[in-house]
Amino acid sequence: APISETLAEATQACSFQAKQKEIQINLRCEPNLKTNFNPPLLEQAIVNLLMNAIAYSPPHSTVDLSAEAVSGKVKITIKDNGIGIPADHLERLFERFYRVDKSRSRKNGGTGLGLSIVKHIAQVHGGSVEVDSTPGKGSSFYLYLPI
Repeated sequence: APISETLAEATQACSFQAKQKEIQINLRCEPNLKTNFNPPLLEQAIVNLLMNAIAYSPPHSTVDLSAEAVSGKVKITIKDNGIGIPADHLERLFERFYRVDKSRSRKNGGTGLGLSIVKHIAQVHGGSVEVDSTPGKGSSFYLYLPI
């Protein structure tokens, strides 16, 4: 199935939160990029990542969502220009209930489950998820699905 439709739906699902902070979500995806995936599950993973990007980004900034074929995989990237994540937290980020900043995530209404759900959804598809982040400069999350 083409992946662009699911990415567009995930973007739409986050548009209210994005508008409230005047954050622009830029979606880039080849229209014919296809893989086998479960649309509601993948949409849930993308929505989780976009909501995090919006929550931790300053108003009037941009969040980039893109998908491309890279060495036999579909690589979906969610990139923000937000507060970033300290390096010592990165390897534990996808654990259930793990929180980088306990006081802040409770205020944002976070359960600490979002990223563990994303990891689980990636694994269900035979894929993986990675993160790359620089405090003060933003974060990029990469979701890899086999083609």
